[in-house]
Amino acid sequence: MLLCVGDFFSDDPTDEEVWSKYQSGEENVPLPTYILGPNRPAHIKFYKDIKGCELCENITYLGKKGVFTGTSGLKIAYMSGIEGATQSDHEFTKTDVDALGLPLVSNSSFKGVDILLTSQWPRGMTKYAVPPEGMDVMTTGSPLISDLALVLRPRYHFAGREGLHYERLPYRNHKVLAESAKQVTRFVGLAKVGNAEKKKSLYAFNITPMCNMTPDDLTKQPVDVTECPYSYSERPVEKQQVDMSNQYFYSTNQQQDRGQKRSRDQSSQDRRPKRPSQPAGACWFCLSSPEVEKHMVVSIGTHTYVALAKGGLVPDHVLILPIGHHQSTVELSEEILKELEQYKSSLRKYFKSIGKSCVIFERNFKTSHLQLQVVPVESVVTEDILEEFQRLADEHNIELNQIPSLSDLKQIISVGAPYFYVELDSGEKLLHRVKKFFPLQFGREVMAGRALLDLPDRVDWKNCKTSTEEEKQMAEDFRSKFAKFDPNTM
Repeated sequence: MLLCVGDFFSDDPTDEEVWSKYQSGEENVPLPTYILGPNRPAHIKFYKDIKGCELCENITYLGKKGVFTGTSGLKIAYMSGIEGATQSDHEFTKTDVDALGLPLVSNSSFKGVDILLTSQWPRGMTKYAVPPEGMDVMTTGSPLISDLALVLRPRYHFAGREGLHYERLPYRNHKVLAESAKQVTRFVGLAKVGNAEKKKSLYAFNITPMCNMTPDDLTKQPVDVTECPYSYSERPVEKQQVDMSNQYFYSTNQQQDRGQKRSRDQSSQDRRPKRPSQPAGACWFCLSSPEVEKHMVVSIGTHTYVALAKGGLVPDHVLILPIGHHQSTVELSEEILKELEQYKSSLRKYFKSIGKSCVIFERNFKTSHLQLQVVPVESVVTEDILEEFQRLADEHNIELNQIPSLSDLKQIISVGAPYFYVELDSGEKLLHRVKKFFPLQFGREVMAGRALLDLPDRVDWKNCKTSTEEEKQMAEDFRSKFAKFDPNTM
């Protein structure tokens, strides 16, 4: 196959006649050719469908962004256009980069892609290497493309819009001694086809898809490998508006007034809570994020909120989450922790009123935003919960220890350390310090077992999809039942 980066079409009007011959079939393309989208408004007219399409036989426009997997298993990620302020047909924004990268890196089995195609070069790619002569390393390229290359870990990254040929030394995609070895990345910048200086515009190579390689072969480090040149771009956080009703507050104006009153009370005490850390990309759980499915929210406090779990084990499976971006319980301030505990207590009272107890667990491993899973079970099976957690832990060869009921997790686990934590209504607390392997669905697997919920088909949340209308109805039902226990309505 032939992969093209940079501007595929010419600015010369006479070349449109040449292109028309390929469209009519008068001229033929000899092999499958895949191209990126327009980098300037004048070229948009050549693309019949900006979402992706076949432009003529054997020339395929991949689309604005995505991952193309060949029949051999070769994975090619691509981002068309240039970095811009708007999501126009020839520009991409941080939203586009997040939409491409986040679903991939959220998958625990994701190891990277074989090839990344972009028109723009990544900003800062010459760090730890000798830059091309005459290139301004401070302004060349896109910071967002750097972010994308950082998270996708491509084995090859091709770009072609600077009109230069440049093959960078391969760089690592892991921190030495801190992470297991990963495949290296080779960046190749290509010059324009037919350039007067006869700079290299074609790079021919063979590649075995990473899915067909052994781990040792894939992660082999060449002798000339360098450190990774990229780090996540520092981007200013948008200032929050005083009236957050369109973002934070789901329900009535009365609730909004209470939230505003709490804000005024905080100001009067002259307290300045620590600003939450910011996610590297779009977060599905920060309440101010456009990615949040707000129809699932059932209660909102000052620092935390409760929402139905997407693909919940049972209809009243809920999550307690911080409004701002926090990765785990152990990094929360005392103020946020206090409100979190208040929600736990209220949910326990609610479930007890309907003859149920609840299991609360947290997995701080391969997740970027704290999620406390709250799963109710019938009270008659309460005595079996502890035994089921220990039984399944033994099956997975996981060391799950019981810790004192009055213990503070912050005194046991350091910030940044991965762990799995369970709280039972009876007061027992369980903790596993994650070292290397940990089954991501362990908590759901225990709860879905025959001794508890007996829902083995619902271990994976992706198998529990419901329509938006059904989710809205479930949220409304839970909200009305929980109302008299909700600390924000009492």
